Amino acid sequence: MNPRRWGHVCAVGTKAEWLAHVLPDPADRRDLVAAAWLHDIGYAPDLVDTGLHALDGGRWLRDNGFSERIAGLVAHHSCAMFEAKERGLADVLAAEFPQEQSPTADALWYVDMTTGPDGQDLSVRARLAEVRARYGPNHLVTRFWAKAEPVLVDAVTRTEDRLAHQPM
Repeated sequence: MNPRRWGHVCAVGTKAEWLAHVLPDPADRRDLVAAAWLHDIGYAPDLVDTGLHALDGGRWLRDNGFSERIAGLVAHHSCAMFEAKERGLADVLAAEFPQEQSPTADALWYVDMTTGPDGQDLSVRARLAEVRARYGPNHLVTRFWAKAEPVLVDAVTRTEDRLAHQPM
């Protein structure tokens, strides 16, 4: 894994460890932290199959003994279904991994989408702007983020609300 992506992954995993207390169930906390540390595993060159890193990572996790839940959280992290639609893989992703809609899934999206490519803390809007600037206006990634933004911002906002109502 390249050093920049590793910096992002480490910051996402660390942020998940810090945030996990908003989830009342210890199993949810454990699964959030595991999925956060593993969320970008599908970028590993030996794992790339479809080009959709979330799906490739979810498949590898499932096929290597990780729980279906962790594999599914990774497979659907941060609006992956929108990218799957852009790549013609929506039916494949939906058939292989049911999408969980829960505080745990929201928290995973939050930790990923409030962490920049070098591990810096960003607002979700700043993160989306950074991605758009990095990829350019006509790239597939920019197109799917434009469609996914309202859904993603809602998940981040729900997690921010949970954080605001939890003792530290």
